[in-house]
Amino acid sequence: MSAVELASGVYRIAANIGNKDLFEGIWPIPDGVSINSYLVKGEKTALIDLVKDWDDALSQINEQLSSVGAEFKDIDYLILNHMEPDHTGWLAELKKQNPNLEILCSKKAVPLVKAFYKIEDGVTSVGSGDSLDLGGGKVLLFEDTPNIHWPETMVTFEKSTGILFSCDAFGSFGQVKDRVFDDELTMEDREFYERETLRYYANIVSTFSSFVLKAIEKLGGLDIRMIAPSHGIIWRKNPSEVIEQYRRLASYHNGPAEKEITLIWSSMYGNTEKLVRPLIEAVESEGVKINVHRVPQEHISFVLADAWKSAGLIFGMPTYEYRMFPPMAHVLDIFDRSHVKFRKIFRFGSFGWSGGAQKQFHEMTEALKWECIEPVEWQGAADEQIIQKAVEQARELARQIKNME
Repeated sequence: MSAVELASGVYRIAANIGNKDLFEGIWPIPDGVSINSYLVKGEKTALIDLVKDWDDALSQINEQLSSVGAEFKDIDYLILNHMEPDHTGWLAELKKQNPNLEILCSKKAVPLVKAFYKIEDGVTSVGSGDSLDLGGGKVLLFEDTPNIHWPETMVTFEKSTGILFSCDAFGSFGQVKDRVFDDELTMEDREFYERETLRYYANIVSTFSSFVLKAIEKLGGLDIRMIAPSHGIIWRKNPSEVIEQYRRLASYHNGPAEKEITLIWSSMYGNTEKLVRPLIEAVESEGVKINVHRVPQEHISFVLADAWKSAGLIFGMPTYEYRMFPPMAHVLDIFDRSHVKFRKIFRFGSFGWSGGAQKQFHEMTEALKWECIEPVEWQGAADEQIIQKAVEQARELARQIKNME
């Protein structure tokens, strides 16, 4: 595998990670993920971001470095935009192989380099307004972009080429193989990366949406001609496309999101499940798109992606020992951590000897500022009257979503 040239003296040095592990130990990656580093060669050489020794990543990186006549021992500067181990995991070994390596990172990253990798020598902090002249016309500019998605994150901009090395910003899940650039993608590829960008954003970045919007505004002063993230494809023809996608996704943080509904349901013995099909039909009868997920059968990663972009949410769950069905409590915990706020909500569910799910549901979601219409709960099996009441509530929610300004 050879490095991919982005511009004269600038190369993508990347590893494709398979699907056997969970990203961050949480999120499934059925189509894998790429980890992109970048080599910038002037009179001096800089490597922007690193990898960890994960799924043969190092041999892939070494092979690509060799294809452009470079080795780890020859690198003068390592730029760390972000300290998360998928971008830094091999740092201690690299420093052993290259003891004269100079590490540049944000001020908040310096103590993390020490904490994670016990490295103090040769570490220099940089921030907004600082630059590094590599010679040969290559100048790297640095901008702090805190909380995308750790407090120490920054981005690096190469002035002569207009390439923004954005690390986790503007990234996506999914391996990147023969088609590396946005203008090489087929329609099927584009649909895939749009979907995986949504899931990546919802899973990894959504909590920090207000900081995403601040960063986009801050970076607006740069002449960005290409965006090179640390996960996903490179945007060389139309970098504004992914910027606008991220801007739109970040805007869902405070609403309104898209005019669609996501229905998330659980059932123990089929009494809650009995209402799922009638409620789907009720929403669709109002001309509103509905996404449907069953938990715990479906991973929260995919549930969260649809919920993040949906203005309306329907929850179906039974009471379980005076509280919510545990898999649904996990869903709401993730929604709270991801700040899925300001949605319109309807909840339905059965109970056995006693209710209690609704009380816990309210307690867990109060901080999310949800606008909830009256829930429908029943003991045992639902009769036709209960079903019709729930159907009408689902239609009402759909009408509210459809008529949003």
